[in-house]
Amino acid sequence: MAQQSNPFLTAQQQIETAAQFLGLEQHVIEILKRPMRVLKVTFPVKMDDGSIRVFDGFRSQHNDAMGPTKGGIRFHPDVNEDEVKALSMWMTFKSGVVGLPLGGGKGGVIVDPRTLSKNELEQVSRRFFEAIAQIIGPDKDIPAPDVYTNPQIMGWMMDTYSRLKGSYSPGVITGKPLSIGGSKGRGEATAQGVVFTVIEAMKQLSKPLKNATIAIQGFGNAGRNVAKLLSELGSKVVAISDSKGAVYDQNGLEVDRIMKLKDVGNILDYGSEYQIDSHELLELDVDILVPAALENVITLDNADRIQAKIIAEAANGPTLPEADKVLFEKGILVIPDILANAGGVTVSYFEGVQNAMNYYWSEEEVKSKLETIMVDAYHQVSEIAKKYQTDLRTAAYIKSIKRVEEAMVARGWV
Repeated sequence: MAQQSNPFLTAQQQIETAAQFLGLEQHVIEILKRPMRVLKVTFPVKMDDGSIRVFDGFRSQHNDAMGPTKGGIRFHPDVNEDEVKALSMWMTFKSGVVGLPLGGGKGGVIVDPRTLSKNELEQVSRRFFEAIAQIIGPDKDIPAPDVYTNPQIMGWMMDTYSRLKGSYSPGVITGKPLSIGGSKGRGEATAQGVVFTVIEAMKQLSKPLKNATIAIQGFGNAGRNVAKLLSELGSKVVAISDSKGAVYDQNGLEVDRIMKLKDVGNILDYGSEYQIDSHELLELDVDILVPAALENVITLDNADRIQAKIIAEAANGPTLPEADKVLFEKGILVIPDILANAGGVTVSYFEGVQNAMNYYWSEEEVKSKLETIMVDAYHQVSEIAKKYQTDLRTAAYIKSIKRVEEAMVARGWV
């Protein structure tokens, strides 16, 4: 199990599985199984107390056959090179499955941002972006927010790049504040994309979304917005967890109240009588389970106990390949991460388009364009799954890998 929980190996295994259906030549598979470039950087930052602290960071660029690489930057104490490589690979296939002219990138700094002052956080953000600036640019690699990063951090990074280039460069990064070229609808985009795919999946299963029961593992930006959007559609959110624990009420939780508790620090203040073990949340008898935290939470150890009818992966890489097989055999419909949470990169792409035009869309326009892309991609993947008699994840990889291969052939790479 230890080896299989490495996200880089998981990503490679997912590629191998899908490639078997396409009959790809081995050298094509080998190109897809590793990033074309990984930059590791070390940079010093002067802390508030005058001391100098040295940080390590990474930027992985997987494949730019379809266009500039694109993907988030995370600040987390557990960031490592294999994780960043895997995430950059998933970004390539995420862009491919929804038809964006982008490749995959991902970055990270080994740091717990919650231990930093605002000034220290700004300095870490600026120094890291300076360190990777040589491989970044609107036509090279376009970062975005990820775990523990936000629009303000993106603003500092954009400003750093603009200073280095000597000109205002909003297109270098997405997920920025609206005042400096951000897109309306970006904050809820990942969650909105998840919800659009959930709606289509529920239609396929002939199940009503109203009063459907939802369990959400992880209550960051994606998790809380999924909870908000689904509850507004009449679904019943019965369980929510974050890094501190989980709460459950079979009659439905008060989502607005939990959001307020999360903002002040602890969802467990909802009431001790509602507290459950975080791992138990994954195994609840619900209609829809939404993993919205980090990788490797659905494993061979717990897959057989999962009772949800639909798993919608708001997080990247929450399910291990061995668990996928168990879930498929049980008839659980898994909407894979590279499809379910592609709303974030799609609206990030919209942001880049708006930056290039210097013309900005209304939130309604953004949501409408996103819905069209997500619904079309879901049904295309579903048709491929039927054709090959496989699960949606493999089908999504089949669709995306074929598109990347076509781009590599057109460019004379293979």
